[in-house]
Amino acid sequence: MNRSGETGERKRWLDYPENVRKVYFSVWIACAVLLGLELLIDKHVETEVERWFGFHGFFGLVACVGLVLAAKLLRRVTSRPENYYDDR
Repeated sequence: MNRSGETGERKRWLDYPENVRKVYFSVWIACAVLLGLELLIDKHVETEVERWFGFHGFFGLVACVGLVLAAKLLRRVTSRPENYYDDR
């Protein structure tokens, strides 16, 4: 690192805050468009709950949060001390 705290690497596309903001808002716009398209498509559902507006997006969000929480729990169960292999 030099005195200004930079590592000397050239900046990448997502190192600029304006580009991060563009990606952020693009994802929100894509989600809004897909949610709006849900009104126009004919769903072939297996259960009645799948007819609810936004069900699949909400279900995906809940499933993703559940996976992250399960991974955090699994990490606690399966992790070893930092010096686990040094003691042998």
